[in-house]
Amino acid sequence: MSTTLAAWLHDLSPFLIRFGDGFGIRWYGVSYLAGFLSAWWMLRWFSRSGLTPMTPQRLTDAMLALVVGVVVGGRLGYVLFYRPDLIGDFSSSFPWWGVLRLNEGGMASHGGMAGVIIAAFVVARGGKDSKGVAAPRVPVLHVLDLLAIACTPGLFFGRLANFVNGELLGEIVAKPGQPAPWWSVKFPQEAYTSQAPEGQVAALRPILDPYRLPGEADEVVYERVMHVLHSGGTAARNVAAKLGPVISARHPSQLYQAAAEGLVLGALLWAVWRRPRKPGVVGCWFLLAYGVLRVLTELIRLPDAHLHVQRYLGLSRGQWLSVAMVAVGVVALGVVSRRKVERMGGWGEK
Repeated sequence: MSTTLAAWLHDLSPFLIRFGDGFGIRWYGVSYLAGFLSAWWMLRWFSRSGLTPMTPQRLTDAMLALVVGVVVGGRLGYVLFYRPDLIGDFSSSFPWWGVLRLNEGGMASHGGMAGVIIAAFVVARGGKDSKGVAAPRVPVLHVLDLLAIACTPGLFFGRLANFVNGELLGEIVAKPGQPAPWWSVKFPQEAYTSQAPEGQVAALRPILDPYRLPGEADEVVYERVMHVLHSGGTAARNVAAKLGPVISARHPSQLYQAAAEGLVLGALLWAVWRRPRKPGVVGCWFLLAYGVLRVLTELIRLPDAHLHVQRYLGLSRGQWLSVAMVAVGVVALGVVSRRKVERMGGWGEK
């Protein structure tokens, strides 16, 4: 990353490998793959360690259900909570429907969690494993406990991908041209959004003009400039030197949320599950802790730039959904704790 006025200028490309204009292997997709592989490894370890009656042979079906639940739930959650306009967005180019344009991004963690809950019901039914042998039924609340722990690496990797993409920006800590804290980050992606600082459009035009073709709008030229920034080399350094003074410095809220939702939440759930627990207890702690951490970290993260109404009674949509998670978690924890059922798991006693 380039350094300007003590802040880092974000110059990371969203592509691990780029094949053409807007096409390639994105870090966001890699983060999902890393999350699913981590979940598979953890579930496999749970099974082989005797922490769950779920057999290792059953994990293939479990992972398939988890992948479908996360992807479908995450996308539908994003559409319903943040971009309902995509439902009526049809075009003549593949994939023809805005809801299916996953290549443009747009996933909601709350929707992904709803998908995980549905996946847990599918996995808990039992059925047959990959060798055709009947697999036993597993308490659905126990499956939810397993998935709650196993999904935390995915949350961590997903937030890191948000950082690489330069999306879900944090609050401004220094306006353009002002000295900024060493830990802050300047995200060029803020330009031409509702989160851009006042006067930035005019300040950018002299930078864009050398790259402009006749009749091109500023936004189109800026995409070309961003491509130069991501390409590396002397040209990228020159662009970075020009962009730095006109970009605001912000909290790297994506990294805060990666630490909170991946590391802190994961450590808490592992601590809770150190001893055998009644099925559902770990899952309830997930709802409680994730909800609280999400509300706190979003105090310095801005709502999505495209939303017309970004806050309700001072809270973002993500925070309100998280408040609902906390409420459900409190009630559910009281219910599952009173159930007269056998305790399961407990990695510290194996």
